[in-house]
Amino acid sequence: MVTIREELKSDIAPREALLDATFGDARFDKAAERLRENHLPAEKLSFIAAEATRVVGTVRLWNIMAGPGHPALLLGPLAVASDRRNRGIGTRLMRHALREARQCGYRAILLVGDTLYYGRFEPHIARGAK
Repeated sequence: MVTIREELKSDIAPREALLDATFGDARFDKAAERLRENHLPAEKLSFIAAEATRVVGTVRLWNIMAGPGHPALLLGPLAVASDRRNRGIGTRLMRHALREARQCGYRAILLVGDTLYYGRFEPHIARGAK
């Protein structure tokens, strides 16, 4: 059974290994990575999908500004282990992250990614600033 939970410090190494396996070294060359540089993940808004003790998915939200005095979040990366894809884990991670961000008062979430995949979540991402 897969559970979604807040990321722990002990998840860092397996999360990075999952991201390396999913995106390879090219992940550091992506535009979204440039946007995350020099920013911290938003407190309590980094999540892991775990199957027993194995990290099988990850998503993080990052503090950014959407203009002066307008805090927002940047979503990503979202990754699921190759042998666990097409089981709804990515969808569960996204829905959980969006729900938690809303509960923290955020109303603006930006992302750089695959429109076909992420477009289905758009109605759940409210517009505006925190």
